[in-house]
Amino acid sequence: MRIDIFRTDQARHTDGSFHPGWRRMSLTGLFAAITALIIPGRVLSQDTDDLAKQLANPVADLISVPLQFNYDRYDGHTDRYLLNIQPVIPFDLGDDLNLITRTIIPVVSLDGPGINQNGVGDIVQSFFLSPKVPTAGGWIWGAGPVFLYPTGGDGVSADTFAAGPTAVALRQRGPWTYGGLANHLRSLDDNPGTKINSTFLNPFLSYTTPTGTSYALQTEATYDWEVKEWSVPIGVVVTQVFTIGSQPVSIGGGVRYWAASPGNGPEGWGARFNFTFLFPK
Repeated sequence: MRIDIFRTDQARHTDGSFHPGWRRMSLTGLFAAITALIIPGRVLSQDTDDLAKQLANPVADLISVPLQFNYDRYDGHTDRYLLNIQPVIPFDLGDDLNLITRTIIPVVSLDGPGINQNGVGDIVQSFFLSPKVPTAGGWIWGAGPVFLYPTGGDGVSADTFAAGPTAVALRQRGPWTYGGLANHLRSLDDNPGTKINSTFLNPFLSYTTPTGTSYALQTEATYDWEVKEWSVPIGVVVTQVFTIGSQPVSIGGGVRYWAASPGNGPEGWGARFNFTFLFPK
């Protein structure tokens, strides 16, 4: 079975949707309220440019809760709305190492002729063991396992458990951050309906100003080894770190162009909007 419509950065999933409108906005607001209750606010103790640089580092020692909204167009007549809730939580493992957990909880909507599906998709969770101090050459890195849990409902789940390795490496020099994140997911059970065997490549480049504005260029390419096809969106995003009361947040948005995609996948231009809660130590 080929899975084409829904992706949580690595896995391709069956057509599914979360209907646009009040239900999606209510979920975002509800999650924001729950987050505010669970994690107490802190007074901003770092410059906005420092927080923006930490946010550009996937293995920074910083708790963050990004809400990432994506819009794409399929086959010229079907709209896909995807909300990724992506908490990032670091754990101190002593003097030398941190464990960084990055979780993607997708809520997907597909709305088109004869299609109106919605629901929570499969959760993808990555674990990075990362040294607290960069290498002598200034490289920051982390590595560990990544898992896909078949938590989604009917029509929006791969219905299979998958796992594999993941790694990230980057350098931060002055206002520049550049590097890449990669992983590979492969099915670990005998489910005959879905075979996951995909590689995810995420090179990125960003520039951060002294006022906490970041300009980022990245791709989020996936190669599906089962069907031998690439999905390659190239995106540009601008974000700004600021405070709401004493709560530091980041807000931003941008566009992306699908340079390559499966036959019934996204095409042309899409859009992304980010709202991130930051909890510096």
